[in-house]
Amino acid sequence: QVQLVESGGGLVQAGGSLRLSCAASGSIFSINAMGWFRQAPGKQREWVAACTTGSSTNYADSVKGRFTIARDNAKNTVYLQMNSLKSEDTAVYYCAATRTYYTGSVPGRYNYWGQGTQVTVSS
Repeated sequence: QVQLVESGGGLVQAGGSLRLSCAASGSIFSINAMGWFRQAPGKQREWVAACTTGSSTNYADSVKGRFTIARDNAKNTVYLQMNSLKSEDTAVYYCAATRTYYTGSVPGRYNYWGQGTQVTVSS
């Protein structure tokens, strides 16, 4: 089993920045890709970004150029640097991990999930 714990959420003004962290523990040797999703109230869970252990990255169009995903394999941690935040980025952000090298947007392709961290962007 793999446990994922997110941190770094909070309240920020529009145009500001936040960095989310996701620490993995447990059977981490089985993990080959990790990603971030988000879910706003009343909306479906939305894929944000993902990366492999080899640092191949993939981003949703809505965050491309503003968000950066990075992975520190030595710390078993994946980060999401979020810049130029907008009110529409407000959501609960979830970390996800998969035993495959999948970096796409289908939630069912990810095997493990964190509990989420709230990001609120005020306008």
